[in-house]
Amino acid sequence: MTDPLLHALVALLGERYAEPGAAAGARLSDKHQRYHGKARAFVRPASTEQVAAVVRLCAEHAACVVVQGGNTGLMAAATPDDSGRAVLVSLERMNAIREVDTANDTLTAEAGCILRQVQLAAEGAGRLFPLSLGAEGSCTLGGNLGTNAGGTAVLRYGNARELTLGLEVVTAEGEIWHGLRGLRKDNTGYDLRDLYIGSEGTLGIITAATLKLYPLPASRATAYVAFASLADGVALLAHARAGFSAALTGFELMAADCLALVAEQFPGSVLPFDRLTQPWYALLEVSYHGDHADAVALMERVLEGALEQGLITDASLAQSVAQSHAMWQLREHMSEAQAREGRNMKHDISLPLSRIEAFVASTAVQLQAQFPGVRHYTFGHLGDGNLHYNIASPRGMSVAAHMARYHALSRVVHDNVHAHGGSISAEHGIGQRKRDELPRYKSTVELGLMRRIKRALDPHNRLNPGKVIALENDTL
Repeated sequence: MTDPLLHALVALLGERYAEPGAAAGARLSDKHQRYHGKARAFVRPASTEQVAAVVRLCAEHAACVVVQGGNTGLMAAATPDDSGRAVLVSLERMNAIREVDTANDTLTAEAGCILRQVQLAAEGAGRLFPLSLGAEGSCTLGGNLGTNAGGTAVLRYGNARELTLGLEVVTAEGEIWHGLRGLRKDNTGYDLRDLYIGSEGTLGIITAATLKLYPLPASRATAYVAFASLADGVALLAHARAGFSAALTGFELMAADCLALVAEQFPGSVLPFDRLTQPWYALLEVSYHGDHADAVALMERVLEGALEQGLITDASLAQSVAQSHAMWQLREHMSEAQAREGRNMKHDISLPLSRIEAFVASTAVQLQAQFPGVRHYTFGHLGDGNLHYNIASPRGMSVAAHMARYHALSRVVHDNVHAHGGSISAEHGIGQRKRDELPRYKSTVELGLMRRIKRALDPHNRLNPGKVIALENDTL
């Protein structure tokens, strides 16, 4: 063993949990194999104290640190660069539920917990942890917090930042901030919690969090609705919010082409309507604290009003838990359906609800003018303005030829997002994939403030360098 850093890491963690970087294997690449890196060492600490000790050793040996959870992110934020300077830190062994406090409606969990594990721990205590997304069976809490994950219940409960009360964080110096407070009011200075959430491992390493819990709904009602335009969809959302109030927990948008693609790629799927006669559809869910019959009656009443106002042309209500599950499967299979058809260009964007229709219409016109025949697969969380605006290759064009135009095509999409007052990243983060796009869409003041924060909390650019924001003249 010739590397003194690896020798010190083995002395700290043992040979089983401190290995040469090559031992990381597939973890050295991102989920979609777009980015590939190297690591000086690969470590799996079991406690916050060990994480802090690893960071201190890296500081002593002029190494940087890249932290990784489930490696399910889409922006390659957890992939080291190819310099081989980084120690890749997996938090997979830090997977304990430390406490469930039903009196305070909080749960404290370590960052390596799989999201589904956190959900089940809450359910076991008769509570709900509402963060829910497609990768919940493999993504980790630390990654959810590092990217400020959203998912399907943001409309009612907010994203990861809104669901978190306290954090435990290892700083760039290897200190530990013990901030696991289960307080809903704590006005004692700068909100460090919100600074670390969404920072993608560039400001500190989140090792545990205290999360908000909610009562488990007694019943749910689920429905698909069809409508003629996005303007009608936005008006329907306002109508649903007024009619359901806080009971409205899901409002998921899918274009007709998306539903057709899911049915094609998953032959056992059952569409909510015999024919897809409208260009747009939405999946609505109501979480209710009364009995199921009351939830269904409320759904029927609100949707009847939408029909009378001409906001929707048809509706299909789930009549059983199995039907509700089948409806959600249509939404949850969307990403996999695209993958089965072939790689496409994914854009995770957010827009003011009032600008969504104009954005979709104008962007489609520009894309067809410059890239004739491209196919649009638009779906997402309409309730919070988050669209997954995905572009597939024209019929007959190879996927490779289509993806070669990624930067030119995405420039059209992102420029239009910006022109309509939106954001080029809604819930996936920036990582390294969108890092160089930020200067085009953020002001010099914003970028300057971000760089000052990074340099203040990580003056040697030791934590996840090269991600989120580019720093000039920074060396380890």
